[in-house]
Amino acid sequence: MESKRRVISLLVDNQSGVLARVSNLFCRRGFNIDSLTVSATNDPAVSRITVTITSDEKALSQLILQTERLEVTRQVFVLDHENSLERELLLLKVAADVHNRSELREIASIYKAKIIDFSPDSMVLELTGRPEKVDAFLKILADYKILEQCRTGVTALERGGMHQHMQKPPQEVRAAQLPMPGTRCPQ
Repeated sequence: MESKRRVISLLVDNQSGVLARVSNLFCRRGFNIDSLTVSATNDPAVSRITVTITSDEKALSQLILQTERLEVTRQVFVLDHENSLERELLLLKVAADVHNRSELREIASIYKAKIIDFSPDSMVLELTGRPEKVDAFLKILADYKILEQCRTGVTALERGGMHQHMQKPPQEVRAAQLPMPGTRCPQ
């Protein structure tokens, strides 16, 4: 089976230790997390974890089933690349002097990056966009001296109104999940 990049969105209880439990599950299953973001939602009791991994369909299905079984998990869904909005934030400090400042300004302008700090020997650029845009920006700037870099990782939402995975209450989602291994199904 073909492995490809997947973006998984998890709605989880907003409490301490949840991120560690989720990331440990991914680690135990042999998944390398390419990016991970955690954020608040419009419900203070719920956090959203967005994870990017590379996986085939079979392994992904198993991972989702196991993640749904965690008692802190409310909902898990894979985002369709075509029907979702993915963004990353990049902060990049580049060595800048009188010889390359105008070139760096031009590159920033083309990519719609903001210059958020300017000093005699450096410039800090801020870029928000799809992961592919951030990758292309970094590739263009590879010939310049990068002093520091910080990249947030993917955060994503599906396009359009409230989707079916968001319309079910957590109790209904949990009731539909498979029982834990070693337990019996209700008769």
